[in-house]
Amino acid sequence: MAVTQDSSEFRYLPAQAAGLGTDVPSTRRVTTSLPDGRTLSALRFGSAKPEVTLLHGAGLNAHTWDTVNLLLGRPSLAIDLAGHGDSSWRPDLDYSPASLAPDVALAIAQQTSGPQVLIGHSLGGLTAAVVAARHPELVRELILVDIVPGLDTDAAPSILREFYQVTDFASRDEAVDRAERFGFGGSREDTERGVFFNTRVREDGRVEWKHHFAQVIGRTFDALNTDSRASTAADDPWAALAAVTAPVTLLRGTRGFLQESDVAEFSRRLPDAVVRTVDAGHNVQETDPASIADAASEALNRPTR
Repeated sequence: MAVTQDSSEFRYLPAQAAGLGTDVPSTRRVTTSLPDGRTLSALRFGSAKPEVTLLHGAGLNAHTWDTVNLLLGRPSLAIDLAGHGDSSWRPDLDYSPASLAPDVALAIAQQTSGPQVLIGHSLGGLTAAVVAARHPELVRELILVDIVPGLDTDAAPSILREFYQVTDFASRDEAVDRAERFGFGGSREDTERGVFFNTRVREDGRVEWKHHFAQVIGRTFDALNTDSRASTAADDPWAALAAVTAPVTLLRGTRGFLQESDVAEFSRRLPDAVVRTVDAGHNVQETDPASIADAASEALNRPTR
């Protein structure tokens, strides 16, 4: 396991912390070597071993959690899922939760020393459910952010399919404009920062999305809802989540992707789980980060079962 540091990527944190009235934690980038030669990159917040692990959604990266981590003020690990951020792309183009979960489990095992409050947004939430089902020893509590299994593809992923019909731009400002038109991100400043972390400038001067996801969007979204490998039953996308023994909380954004029917099915399937509705869009970590930090703090303060 190699450890690398790039202080420039954390240059936004002091201003963010000043605006929030929080301290700036020690930060570094860490890399976990995977058995097939790929690497999984992540951000470590705090000097102690992480207590919270965070998994971003499709098309995002670990920096989407920066504000949450500043508000939380606890040691954490924010992972770049395969094909995103600084993590390796998968040559098989398989970004289903079942295929992402082993990478995440290995990184948690190597980077932490105890069961985590595992937080997952969108694709990261479905991946977190698989990790929690397969590796209960790694997960103290599971927090899902605006996602449930079997999500109606007409109500949610189709929006992202449309968004990623455009994969390169004349400038980052053009990418920010498109993100705002689709309702992604919070303030203009926040969206600009997110686009900076999620894009790169090509040799021809045009700006393109950094993640592999933009190139394989159709297959990825089909995997979110139909890949039976994420479940223990081929015809039940809820099987992985149903197998989770840790306490589960669902944070739903009022302007997010979940419909009332999705939440009702979640409560029917997991009657002991907690559901919270917050005034936020799908990217709750960007539009209401305090709600996630609060939920994580409460989970950390509860006695373990």
